[in-house]
Parts: sequence; structure tokens; C-alpha cells
Amino acid sequence: MGKLSKKALAVCCAAALWTVPALAKNPLFDDVLTADPAALVHGDTVYLYTGHDEAPDNNGFFVMHDWLLFSSKDMKTWQRHGAVLKATDFKWAKGDAWAAHAIARNGKFYFYTTVRHKDDKPGFAIGVAVADSPLGPFKDAIGKALVTNDMTTQTKNDWDDIDPAVFIDKDGQAYLFFGNVVPKYVKLKANMTELDGEIKTIDLKDFTEAAWVHSKGDTYYLSYACGFPEKICYASSRSIHGPWQYQGILNEIAGNSETNHQSIIEFQGKSYFIYHNGAVPPLDGRQSGGRFRRSVAIDPLYYNTDGTLKRVIMSSEGIR
Repeated sequence: MGKLSKKALAVCCAAALWTVPALAKNPLFDDVLTADPAALVHGDTVYLYTGHDEAPDNNGFFVMHDWLLFSSKDMKTWQRHGAVLKATDFKWAKGDAWAAHAIARNGKFYFYTTVRHKDDKPGFAIGVAVADSPLGPFKDAIGKALVTNDMTTQTKNDWDDIDPAVFIDKDGQAYLFFGNVVPKYVKLKANMTELDGEIKTIDLKDFTEAAWVHSKGDTYYLSYACGFPEKICYASSRSIHGPWQYQGILNEIAGNSETNHQSIIEFQGKSYFIYHNGAVPPLDGRQSGGRFRRSVAIDPLYYNTDGTLKRVIMSSEGIR
């Protein structure tokens, strides 16, 4: 091999470094703040939708304007797709891009979101956007909120209709789970953009928010943020309608984040627990992570032989 000039050698080495996959770690990203993960497995790819924390420090409150998308074929290396939707893309919303959930059905991709409604129907509401691809572009599917604060009266909070999560049962019936303090669920019509019947409440121990439903075999699992600061607890049932049997803590308090929000998926024969913490260090003079500056992380999820879930052990190494 002939000698390379210093410039050619530098270009060569830079290209080689660029092609080396980043080592898996938790949090996944330290240059952008991510929260409230919602993972969608479609084909040979995991699409990871996250909230986007932009608070300048941890002394104020959440600042969230849009939702970000990342994708991976191995759970270790991630491609970035940027923002796929803004809260104000819903013309009836005034902002606050809180937790969302994506699901595929009949060749379409539905994105259920938490946003603050304009003052004609004050409080937090749930919207639904739709796209022909998991990459978007997503557009408001119905031009109005799917759930507004005035539709539920169990609490006086104006944020009790947050954190949507959709589950499609084996018979094809879709359900929307959501809520803060009081967990709720409701059937969705086949078009995925209309409620089908009354909103029902669920009896769950210490429920705070962040409902997520998945199934394995004949068992349904409903995980959720419990208490405050939030741990992740879970309950199980033989029916999507319950009763739900409390099974205990699944994931402990995530460091210096008072909130947590989980996503549970199975991909290529393995199960994963996706969550957020406040563990980003103060790099390049920036504020560190924390209560309003959160970051997504991933660790394995394991089942016991009796079908219960093993407690998730949070790690700094992540998926290896």
C-alpha cells in the first residue's frame, strides 16, 4: 500500500470511524433530550417515538413542542428521523407535546397524543394523527380532539386525560387506555379515530399515569407509573376487561427523574423495557438531565416461568 498524505489519511480515518456503530449505552442519546418512549415494531424495524424535552434547566416545568422518531434494526444502533409532529399541528391545540403512542392498522399508522386544548375546551386532550408510513408525515386525522377534559369527571384535574396507549386484542377490537390518577379505557371503532361506547374506569393499585398494555400467551399485562416519585408497577389479567391482579413493582424510581414512562415490546424473540431517566451528564457546559430534562433508556425484560415479570434492572450499559 502506498503512502497516504496527511489529509488523505485524516479523511480515511474519519470515514472509518463514521461507519463504526456507536456502543450501546443508557441513556440512548446524550445530545438530545427524549422522554415518554412509545415503541412500534413493524417488520424488521423498531420505530421509537419520543417526547422532546427542551427545558433549559430543572427549575421550571416541562417544555415540549414536538415528538421525535428514531429507528433501529438491532436495538443497538439508531437512525434519527427528527421531529415527526408538533403539538400545534393540531389546529385545536395550544401546545404541550406530552406522551404519545403509535400503532399500525390496515396499512395506516395512527399516532395518539397528549396536548393542551385551546381555551374553548380547556385542559389536556387526546388527539390522533395518521400517516401512510411509520416515518410520517403525520396529519390530524379528524380535525378535533378524540378525548377532551369535559368528557371525564372522575377528578378535578385538567390533566387527567393524558398518556394514551392503544392495544388491539386478538379478535381485532382496539382499545384506548389513558388517564392520570384514575385509569380509564374505551373501545375504538374499526376506523381507529372514533370512540365506541362509554369510557370505563379500571381498578388499579397506586395508579398515577403512563398506562401500557401488552400480552403474551393468554395473559394481558397492564404496566403503569405508580406513586410519586414514580416507579413502574404492573397488573395482569386473563381478560382485557380485567379484573386486574396487582403483581408489584416492575421498575424502581429512575434516578433523578420524578416521572417514568415505559414501553414494552418483543422484537426478534427478545423482550425489552424502554423507559426514561434524568441521567444525561452536563456535557459541553449544558445543564444536566433531571426532572424536566429526561432521556430514554432500554434494558431487557424477562418473564418468570409462572408468567410474572422479573423486576427490570436498570443499567448504564444498555442493550449489548
